[in-house]
Amino acid sequence: MIGILIISHGSLGESLIQAAGHVLGTSPRRLRHLAVESGDDPEILAERGRALVREIDDGSGVLLLADVYGATPGNVARGLIEPGRVEGIAGVSLPMLLRALTYCGSPLALVVDKALSGGREGVVHIPREPGNG
Repeated sequence: MIGILIISHGSLGESLIQAAGHVLGTSPRRLRHLAVESGDDPEILAERGRALVREIDDGSGVLLLADVYGATPGNVARGLIEPGRVEGIAGVSLPMLLRALTYCGSPLALVVDKALSGGREGVVHIPREPGNG
């Protein structure tokens, strides 16, 4: 089963994990969060990230979900990537996470594709409900 590590500013990742658990009705086992706070040393973050990747990888691989590409979470993720074993996506959202969790029993490449599609398809304009003025 693919492990998932969210790397995000502050408590965003924990909030996403709680929301995913609420929607799915269960707490996924191989899902962790690495919080990035202002003033954190990137080397220490990378060390923590490597430890979390080892913790959640059962040999199937790990998907890293960072909040912002080019910011510290994305940079930490980029340093952890091992093509084919540890892959990363920036721009994490709840629809992206839910899609990744839904397919986490699939091969890593498919989980990456499904997470990306969840992120893209999860951004929609909500039309006004008919009859609301």
